[in-house]
Amino acid sequence: MSDPAAAKGGVTPLALPPRSVKPRTRGLTSMIDFGPDTFGWTGATGGIEPLLEACAAYIDFAKIYALNALLLPRDVVRAAARCYRDHDVVPFAGGILFEYAWQRNELDGLEALLDDLALGALEISENYVSLTPVERARAIDRFQKRGLQIKYEFGRKNPTDPLSLDELGAVVDAVGRQGIEHVIVEQSDFDMLLAARADAIDRLQEQPWFERLIIEADPYRFPKQHAELVQTFGAEVNLANITPGQVLRLEGFRRGIGRAVDYAIILR
Repeated sequence: MSDPAAAKGGVTPLALPPRSVKPRTRGLTSMIDFGPDTFGWTGATGGIEPLLEACAAYIDFAKIYALNALLLPRDVVRAAARCYRDHDVVPFAGGILFEYAWQRNELDGLEALLDDLALGALEISENYVSLTPVERARAIDRFQKRGLQIKYEFGRKNPTDPLSLDELGAVVDAVGRQGIEHVIVEQSDFDMLLAARADAIDRLQEQPWFERLIIEADPYRFPKQHAELVQTFGAEVNLANITPGQVLRLEGFRRGIGRAVDYAIILR
């Protein structure tokens, strides 16, 4: 096959400025798969396939929402996980599934479920349950020994006090020693921190581990909050809880495309 550029007399085709490509450690986008939902009809390959054909390059991870691994037919979850993997997107079970199993003392049952669904990754979180540092480390180690990739989420769904950067940093370091490169920060805790401290953004960016954070955005505050996060922390900020219908526009924001970012790509 001839080179298209050569066929045009050697003229280089118009292209966007480069951004980090997969596998990447910065500029991560973790999508949330709600299943058949108003945020995007996913949860079955008929809904996922067209999305991934268009946007797989912009999606690093796909979280199976809450207890959807139990609510949806298992064949549907298996097919969805396989579809993500086929498009180089890492699917993982959300942390609420872990917390449900932990609360019921059914981690063996969770392992069996994940094996049955061929979900190769799991989020461990403490939104509603509390783990001691030893319990957290043991839980991570347990599932890693089963060959699962572990995501860890820091924070509570209903925090009562602003998160401590020292505590967050200690957790980032601790799970990092177990091979977890990034820590997801619960949206509610992130919002409370910003509301409580005028210098929160500056203090966060000063931390040596800041680039290892994945910040949860609020799907209901799209596009304003998402554009602000990109403008505040830069195009390579790591973001989670991005819905299927928001993936492409978020990638545009990262590149300076869209009214929400004042078409910065033109004004540079």
